[in-house]
Amino acid sequence: MIQKLSDSEKERFELAKCRIFEISEKADIEDQSYSDFFMKTARVLKRVFELTDKMSEPDYYDNSPEDLKRDNYELFKDIIGDAYDVSYANPSYAEEKLGIYSCELSFIAAELVYLPQLFADGKNLNILILMELYLEMYSIFTADERPKIKAVRDAIFYYAFDYAEIFTEDRLHDTLVADENTAYHIVMDSDLGNTSYLYRYNEYISENEILLSKYLAGLKQSEIDRIASVFTGGMRRGFDVTRVSFEGKKSVNIRYHVGQERIVRSAIMQFADMGLKPILNRYSVSRAVRRGVVRQGYVSTSPNEQFEYDHRMDEALFLDGRYSDKRINATGNTYEKLKDKAAEYAGPAVIESFGEELFDPIAKESVARLSDEQQSVSVKMNRKISEISNVYIPGDAYSFTIIAFPLPEIGSDFEEIFDFTMKLNTLDNDKYTAIQQYMIDAVDTCDYVEVIGAEENKTDMHVAMRKLENPEKETQFENCVADVNIPVGEIFTSPVLKGTYGTLNVSSAYLNGYHFKNITLRFEDGVITDYSCDNYDDPEDGKKYIKENILFNHETLPIGEFAIGTNTDAYYMAHRFNILEKLPILIVEKTGPHFAVGDTCYSHAEDKKVYNPDGKEIISRENDFSLLRNTDMEKAYFNCHTDITIPYNELGRITAVYNDGRRVDIIRDGRFVLPGTEELNASLEKCGE
Repeated sequence: MIQKLSDSEKERFELAKCRIFEISEKADIEDQSYSDFFMKTARVLKRVFELTDKMSEPDYYDNSPEDLKRDNYELFKDIIGDAYDVSYANPSYAEEKLGIYSCELSFIAAELVYLPQLFADGKNLNILILMELYLEMYSIFTADERPKIKAVRDAIFYYAFDYAEIFTEDRLHDTLVADENTAYHIVMDSDLGNTSYLYRYNEYISENEILLSKYLAGLKQSEIDRIASVFTGGMRRGFDVTRVSFEGKKSVNIRYHVGQERIVRSAIMQFADMGLKPILNRYSVSRAVRRGVVRQGYVSTSPNEQFEYDHRMDEALFLDGRYSDKRINATGNTYEKLKDKAAEYAGPAVIESFGEELFDPIAKESVARLSDEQQSVSVKMNRKISEISNVYIPGDAYSFTIIAFPLPEIGSDFEEIFDFTMKLNTLDNDKYTAIQQYMIDAVDTCDYVEVIGAEENKTDMHVAMRKLENPEKETQFENCVADVNIPVGEIFTSPVLKGTYGTLNVSSAYLNGYHFKNITLRFEDGVITDYSCDNYDDPEDGKKYIKENILFNHETLPIGEFAIGTNTDAYYMAHRFNILEKLPILIVEKTGPHFAVGDTCYSHAEDKKVYNPDGKEIISRENDFSLLRNTDMEKAYFNCHTDITIPYNELGRITAVYNDGRRVDIIRDGRFVLPGTEELNASLEKCGE
């Protein structure tokens, strides 16, 4: 949503801009440390203003790729590479130079990093608000060289609190309303054979985006359309498979990686044939409305993942009960304003990317961190916001589709991996439906399932199953093929929590954007009782890492899903190119059994009947927590779902155990042994060649 300023706001904007330009030359603060902070950050602002003015010239994008790349680097240079070591956006450097005010001032420096994106999207009011926060902080330090920390903290708090409605409404509008915005015009109007268009986003443009765009530009239009059709067809099939009415749906939120525009353009035209208009929104850039490190929208390669990680909990600077109430009320009021648009929303259509170098974040004491009380406030606030969202966009009233493709950073085999991924995305659904049904028939009526690791893998899980009242018409597992969740290949259920216990262990996993080494979770009655990883020398740092990025600050989480992945072709691809750790959860979850912690796969849609291709109703749609949704909503949902997969090479066996003592192996020594499933071993055998 482009923000138009009133006359008075335009005047404030120009005054703030002039004052900042003055500060870039001279800061009226005697203390050299604070003078340096304000002068350097003012120069960042000035540089962005000058560059964005330059970029608004009609023929700017006719410049050479080298010139465009140089200017793009100038927008983000303060946090790229070694420059981040001496940037005030780095909490450690800020702490060294600024003392007790470091977190607050580093927060401001971090917010300024995203000014280029605000300019590109016409977020003029957000820019004005940020400039006025900066000038307010400057006035605090010019009035008193050693201001009271309360004054500094209040400035940050009221930045988030006073403008919560504006930030919230702007964000929800961008995600629900199909506007022909900056991104739409980039995708639909640009010459996608010329990579100059990439720089119009004012995102950091790396070799990933450039090489990806060039690769797709070299494909025939028929191939691009085929790629898009798998993606768009999945969205439409999702409504049929889940028996959700498509009537009245008019918009679809397309999320993608910059460089994939040829696919997106084709998808937009295919969705148009279904009557759907595209919503193309950038991920949320301000910490006032952004959750952790999640980037939900169109994205490019981060200029610095450590920077993102360092500021993941900046809401600690303003999060309390007052702010929480304001955000919740703003969310409810905005949804009410946009309720017609929400009713027309068909869901998200996501093109994921994978292949970046693994990122192992450095744990810093200097960063803002949520207190125990704030963690509780955060959990409750996000839960309430989710509840409001579910009122206006019920879980059983929309669909989704998700697919993934590699980035050039994955290595010299990029093109071959891209082609192989496309093959995965178009595997024969009917073939897998039949094979997976043999597995479902074996586990549907068992008492429990054992999942045991191989060699050094310490997994030892006992998974309790439900008793089917009518096995002829009911089933516990969904026979999941490539409709919305692409590629094909898993059966899954919501296990019984009471009686489910044991240890889940994986030597290496890439979860929610982060690398986990030797992650171990322990369960009793289906909920986590302990956890650890080997990412840090201090075990407590490992616990914090898991709590923040898997438990999302909950004290514990239940098992929301137990699944057996069957896509051995995906595992072969991972083995052949040595990229298992770089694959997204979307693909990894199909390469072995996995357990998801958090909500079930049917979260907020438990009352909607779901059926397998054989006509049987899937009855395992909830657990002891989701059952509370009608009596104690605060305890029913956790608003997270993280799949943790045990790869075939770390798997000893999966065994169905019946109440009469019979034992039937599904997988033994990393191979499928159940009659009817042996065909899946062909790709596994190639891994040993």
